[in-house]
Amino acid sequence: MPEKPTEIVIPRENAVFRLDGRGRWCNAHGVFRNRRISDYFHSAIRRDEGGYFVCQEHGDHVEKVYFPYEDTALFVMDVDLAAGIRLRLNTRRELLLDPAELFVAGESLYMNCDGERIKFSERALLKLAEVMEFTEDGYFISVLGRRHRIRETGGRGA
Repeated sequence: MPEKPTEIVIPRENAVFRLDGRGRWCNAHGVFRNRRISDYFHSAIRRDEGGYFVCQEHGDHVEKVYFPYEDTALFVMDVDLAAGIRLRLNTRRELLLDPAELFVAGESLYMNCDGERIKFSERALLKLAEVMEFTEDGYFISVLGRRHRIRETGGRGA
């Protein structure tokens, strides 16, 4: 039986990078400029009982770097409006939009999924604009020919 790789854990307070409220990776010098590095970090996000971390495997060891984030660690980065509404997260995970799980908090749109709060990026919101509307009665989204009200909360939570 192969040996389990050694696990190196970097606590959140020692991380040299963070995720800002718009889903951008940053360090002491500002926002990461290299898109491939940002995409790699997003794809390496995992979660356990300690929170969100970036996981990197290096042969004989696994490095888990718990990182700070301003709002949430999960973001909808892209939207496909065909056959329902398909969402692509920053982690590369894909899922269907569930209108019952959408909510507006502050000036942002979120969706709950399996106990995790996912924020819609600006790009995703632009794509959703054609199926969303705002009236004096609130926010609405049309999915598969049905109009759904999006609930509004007073703060960050659902």
